[in-house]
Amino acid sequence: MWHLVCGDNAVDGVARAIGADAAKGIRVLHDDLAVGPLADIERPPCAARAAFWLEVWPQAVTPRPDFGSGLSGDADWLAALAQQARPVTVWHGDSCSEQLLLARVAAALAHSDLPFWEVACGTGDGGVRTRRAVAMIEPEAMSAYHQPRRVEAGRKAQLAAQWHGAVAANADIRRWRDGDFQGEDHAVVDAIFLAACTPDWQPLPRVMAELMAGVDGFFVTDFFAFWRARELADQGRVELGGTAGQHGYGGLNVRLV
Repeated sequence: MWHLVCGDNAVDGVARAIGADAAKGIRVLHDDLAVGPLADIERPPCAARAAFWLEVWPQAVTPRPDFGSGLSGDADWLAALAQQARPVTVWHGDSCSEQLLLARVAAALAHSDLPFWEVACGTGDGGVRTRRAVAMIEPEAMSAYHQPRRVEAGRKAQLAAQWHGAVAANADIRRWRDGDFQGEDHAVVDAIFLAACTPDWQPLPRVMAELMAGVDGFFVTDFFAFWRARELADQGRVELGGTAGQHGYGGLNVRLV
């Protein structure tokens, strides 16, 4: 059995829930599918998506991942998934990226009879006050969520259609709301960031934290928030100062222009 999860932080809990032998089948997909272009995600070398992640990744943080290789590897692996014999389980919560992974796997298995399962660990609500990603569950508590459910043909077809729709829309950002994906540009996220800024200098991590805590529908990561800060600075809407420290943004300050 393959057990697919989003991100390394979900591994420990899933491994505890399924046991050491089954844990050998855990595969981690690191791509945050909620943000960035999707148009070429299934077409290695995934040049547009790799370029997006290179832009998001802070220059001060090294080593820089080989995004093209990683994205291409995931695309090739998923393309071949239906031709192998191992059943597939996707673990997901209320993260938009986790839900998109579920839909992406459904699309990969759309014409296959391979047994396809899901383990739902979320609340069903992507709001900041109630949402729960797999990685947010304490590892020792994960076994309580291990209730696999077969993804039947109708649901698989619906999920696959949602994935193809998200790829075709190719939005800057995708939010998961009411069981579907909604695309948008960066305007709403940028407005939240700007609202947290003032004409006076304040620590950039504080403003980033307000953005990360204030966005429904997808999880804003620190690197994504830092990238939006840099983009707004390039647009002349905010000013960044200080000396880059931990993660490339520690030690920086921000103020409205």
